[in-house]
Amino acid sequence: MAKELYNTPNLDELENGPWPSFVTGMKKLATGSHDGASMVRDVLATLETSYVTKKGYWKGGTVGVIGYGGGVIPRFNELKDDKGDFKFKDAGEFHTLRIQPPAGMHYTSDLLRNLCDTFVDNGGSGLIAFHGQSGDIMFQGATEKTTQTIFNELNEIGFDMGGAGPAVRTGMACVGASRCEMSNTNETAALRTLVNAFLDDMHRPALPYKFKFKVSGCANDCMNSIERSDMAIIGTWRDDIKINQDLWKKMVADKGMDYVVDNITSRCPTSAMTVNADTSLTIDNKNCVKCMHCLNVTSPLTHKYIAKGDVEPILATGDDKGVTVCMGGKRTLKIGDLFGTVVIPFMKLETADDYEKIEDFAGECIDFFAENALEHERTGEMIERIGIVNFLEGVGLNVDPNMVDSPRYMSYVRMDKWDEEAAKWFENKAEASA
Repeated sequence: MAKELYNTPNLDELENGPWPSFVTGMKKLATGSHDGASMVRDVLATLETSYVTKKGYWKGGTVGVIGYGGGVIPRFNELKDDKGDFKFKDAGEFHTLRIQPPAGMHYTSDLLRNLCDTFVDNGGSGLIAFHGQSGDIMFQGATEKTTQTIFNELNEIGFDMGGAGPAVRTGMACVGASRCEMSNTNETAALRTLVNAFLDDMHRPALPYKFKFKVSGCANDCMNSIERSDMAIIGTWRDDIKINQDLWKKMVADKGMDYVVDNITSRCPTSAMTVNADTSLTIDNKNCVKCMHCLNVTSPLTHKYIAKGDVEPILATGDDKGVTVCMGGKRTLKIGDLFGTVVIPFMKLETADDYEKIEDFAGECIDFFAENALEHERTGEMIERIGIVNFLEGVGLNVDPNMVDSPRYMSYVRMDKWDEEAAKWFENKAEASA
């Protein structure tokens, strides 16, 4: 049984207010009956000390499992007492195992319970994170001794170690066609193809820095693939958006033309939507940039008409589906945000040959990255340094006028003068209706 908690007045403050606190969850673990409870108790005491001294007490090291060069994030406690011993000895080690999730993050409740029980029954702390931007299931709180045991048991269930360090990292795919009507490709098949092909590069780090795959079924990009992955695969289509004119007219009649113009057609970034005199809709599909806004706001999953029994979408993606491939996305370190450059505007991803082509292309990109990137340099930073033309030549692609250099330049939204502009908008609307 875990001992009584230390006095932690600073951490207690983090439990105040309306929002859930990680402190509450960790205190629950720290007073549990599992073997790792005392570890969590001493971790809380270490964190409380950090709040008092304004210092961090965790350092890295080398911890792994047999046959793997990565996947474990080592954390050793440096907080010692006057005699040089650990001040909180049960938190001397607090390592994290990165475990690959199923593609699309599909679990049964029984499987989730099994994962949790496996972790705590083999000496783990009980602190688990699903999934973060790394994509992994993070089993946080193991010792060097229990790390191998925990992994062995998880491996018996069917799970494998994820990526860490200068290697191919754990890939991510959105839930896709199993739950989402916007899907344009088989997201899970695409991810499994790439992960399976480059598993050795994930488990035995040998690259200049990390390389990430992410797959999103449409340009809504729920996986943040275009800004968080070196190779982003995004589902798309190249024929016309399908329009259910009867449902469209029904919506216009119910919502009114002002609503339709203000919230749908005027928000089309290329002004490709026109409402005709009979309230039918025309879309200039050659100028559609697949931003997804019109499909999102008329989706049967979000629109009120589904409650009336209409489950057909008002607008739907086309039938000629495939993927766009972008390279070089990353977040803010070093040279700032980079959004993936479109290098393959469209390719089909249906047959075995299609999957072999995208696997071969991924291999060319990883090999080129391994040979040409500097240490601790991401793919996007390498492309910025050597030039996109040299990259395309190196991976065997011809320049295509449909390639887009940068869909956006940063992931933030400027809000300066927002209130003033909003006030002007409301004044103009009031004058127009007067």
